[in-house]
Amino acid sequence: MAKGLSFKGVDAFGKTSEDVKIKTRTGALLTLLSAAIILTFMTIEFFDYLRVHLDTSIVVDKSRGEKLTVHMNITFPHVPCYLLSLDVVDISGEQQRDVTHNVMKTRLDPQGNAIGDIAAQLGSDLDKAVAGRGADYCGSCYGGIEPASGCCNTCEEVRQAYVNRGWSFSNPDAIEQCVAEGWSDRIKNQAAEGCNIAGRIRVNKVIGNIYLSPGRSFQSHTMQVHDLVPYLRDTNGQHHNFGHTIHALEFESDDEYDVRKKDISAELKRRLNIEVDPLVGAVATAPKTQYMFQYFLKVVSTQFRSLNGHIIDTHQYSVTHFERDLSEGSHGSTDQGVHLSHGVSGAFFNFEISPIRIIHVETRQSFAHFLTSTCAIVGGVLTIASILDQVLFATGRALKKSGQNGIAGKLM
Repeated sequence: MAKGLSFKGVDAFGKTSEDVKIKTRTGALLTLLSAAIILTFMTIEFFDYLRVHLDTSIVVDKSRGEKLTVHMNITFPHVPCYLLSLDVVDISGEQQRDVTHNVMKTRLDPQGNAIGDIAAQLGSDLDKAVAGRGADYCGSCYGGIEPASGCCNTCEEVRQAYVNRGWSFSNPDAIEQCVAEGWSDRIKNQAAEGCNIAGRIRVNKVIGNIYLSPGRSFQSHTMQVHDLVPYLRDTNGQHHNFGHTIHALEFESDDEYDVRKKDISAELKRRLNIEVDPLVGAVATAPKTQYMFQYFLKVVSTQFRSLNGHIIDTHQYSVTHFERDLSEGSHGSTDQGVHLSHGVSGAFFNFEISPIRIIHVETRQSFAHFLTSTCAIVGGVLTIASILDQVLFATGRALKKSGQNGIAGKLM
């Protein structure tokens, strides 16, 4: 019997019989209020348990030797496609001149409507001119560096030979091939046109520059040189300028070639409110022909890790914009119409790779955490309600007893 009594003494949940319990209206009100609070907090906790959170961390980017894909779509309303050149140069020494692979130029009329593919039209005219010369024809390169065949049978081949030699292609009317192809006439006909350039280019993940500039570029005494003769020439009263509209400019990783991963990346960017790149929709106006636009981009590697185990690498960037009027600068064009790259009209994108990587990880609250929070809510609310009920009950009894003693004293 003694053992039984000593064991019962450990019971932390003492019971009272029904006949000694006192039920009050205050207790009933507190009970209903506690139930409402518990239900509200449990609902909030349940929805928080279902919600997917994004945790962000910053680490040092240790990836090197990778390549980036630059997706661009830019419209130049006052530069014809035959004048627009795309070049890529990076700090490692790699140079891509007059990039055409995976890049398409679309001719635009003065109203901005697409005319057609410039390559298809020029190619048709070129085929007709070459066909009329005979199979044994071998055109002169006029002093330029000859191609592997030893012949320059088209105006474009002569132009490229001049570029390889480091010369300006300033007088096409003196070139037999150009005269036969009507090169000058086509230039005059397209002088009032604009150009949209769109596509993807592969660049090294190092500091680099993307040049959208007039004329062909070539190397002269270790310097980047552009042939500006056709650009600066006043053709039929048309003055060119490099005002432009950027429809798209983004840095993509290889993961984003996977449609499913790209969709996941787009959704996570939308949730973080970073789905729109800083330069999308940017409009730049050039008041003069010799006007330079420079964009300095800081590219930051970003990684998304989804709940289902997908890891998607992508990139973000910040940008600083700078404009310069070159018409009165100290670095003008030479008598031959050649201009150095540090003072040439165009749109230039300088990108620099940040040494950090931002990692966004999808997380969800564990069920154990949800269960613990639920128990804490129930126990905490009931405990506070019990304490409050006891205080109110004791206060009420004390006031009642004090009132009774006061009445008894007056009667005596």
